[in-house]
Amino acid sequence: MARIRISSTIITLLVTVQTGFLLFMYARYNSFTTHSEEKSSQVHILILSSWRSGSSFVGQLFSQHPSVFYLMEPAWHVWVTMYQNSAKVLHMAVRDLVRSVFLCDMSVFDAYMPWKRNLSDLFQWAVSRALCSAPACDSFQRTDITSEMACKTLCGRYPFSKVEEACKTYSHVVIKEVRFFDLKVLYPLLTDPSLNLKIIHLVRDPRAVVKSREQSVKALARDNGIVLSTNGTKVEDSKYKVMQEICRSHVQIYETATLKPPSFLKDRYLMIRFEDLVRDPLSEISEMYKFADLSLTPTLKSWVYNITHGQGPGKKKEAFKITSRDAVNVSQAWRNVLSFQKIKKIQEVCKGAISMLGYQLVDSEKEQRDLSLDLVLPRRQNQFSWSSFNPKN
Repeated sequence: MARIRISSTIITLLVTVQTGFLLFMYARYNSFTTHSEEKSSQVHILILSSWRSGSSFVGQLFSQHPSVFYLMEPAWHVWVTMYQNSAKVLHMAVRDLVRSVFLCDMSVFDAYMPWKRNLSDLFQWAVSRALCSAPACDSFQRTDITSEMACKTLCGRYPFSKVEEACKTYSHVVIKEVRFFDLKVLYPLLTDPSLNLKIIHLVRDPRAVVKSREQSVKALARDNGIVLSTNGTKVEDSKYKVMQEICRSHVQIYETATLKPPSFLKDRYLMIRFEDLVRDPLSEISEMYKFADLSLTPTLKSWVYNITHGQGPGKKKEAFKITSRDAVNVSQAWRNVLSFQKIKKIQEVCKGAISMLGYQLVDSEKEQRDLSLDLVLPRRQNQFSWSSFNPKN
């Protein structure tokens, strides 16, 4: 039998190469798994709300903070592009876009926006202080309180690539969205190891929401159609069908988060009522900031006071703008503006939400108009946070 002799030098060389290759592959695999399992160093906050609920105001409370990169309703681009679908069908596309934005991957907008684009092509870009200051725009400092008008004038022509560049320089990424109607849709984001996600659920008295929506009927018509699955037909919500869906979603989100919630929601869900916020702004803002691991600066305290102590409830043309108003007056305006017949109908379609969120029903026009009668019930301590869940109940 013929024998093949291989020198010990060759054998040693082969073993060395094989061992080196195995060590390389192990190191590469270990690096990949470690990276995928690490929590993001950024904090991700989703302000979850509905149209005309004060969410733009809450968004600004975060946007003006120097540590926050903020975008207002980026999923608007999804709904505008795919408007013939229903809200339920679009949930996954909206969720995927939100995840990408949280990770500062703005290539997700390629499917919804022109290939060659500027900052000004992004929906409501100018309400983001982060897109009005360096490195997105050189006209303002991070510590400045910026205005939408000034930002539009000075920063709109910067390239869209600045959005991703800016996002990566902040410790907090905050998104305000009104296009989620089911908390369970967000479970993949809450369990995603690459995210550090917390949810602030903002609600408002449905009767006040209707009063505000009546100032923006045409602007909301397309979104109404998507909510009601009308295959692209615009809808005016005269029968409060959209409000019924909105109220139902708030109940679903709250119940899912507080009645036997999954363990991964612990300390990651906070409900805020708009009425509590405008009555005691600094206390409520401090609670939200603590939840988000942020601190309230003296500059922000001064700005908050000014923005909540203006004159009057605001004009119709200011429906989508953050201006200085008497915030408590704004929250109570529905009681003098809406007819009692409308109130009865709203209470009929949103009775469960009104009760669960801590508002008092009115049984007569007299009760409605009597502003000495407080319809915002005192909230129990921790009533709207995850910690209110008692497994023994």
